[in-house]
Amino acid sequence: MNEEELKKRLEALRIEHRDLDAAIDALTAAGATDQLQIARLKKRKLKLKDQISMVEDYLIPDIIA
Repeated sequence: MNEEELKKRLEALRIEHRDLDAAIDALTAAGATDQLQIARLKKRKLKLKDQISMVEDYLIPDIIA
């Protein structure tokens, strides 16, 4: 992937992460009793966070001090 594709991928991941956060908040606020669904959403959110970190690492060069 080139840098432009990585930036697009990063933005898509961030949007999905934000959407999951909103969904989790909405389910929690509504008093959802399906804790398994909430746990799955949180797990997916953590995976997205890891993917975001990996893409950011590719985009930001290492600084050698």
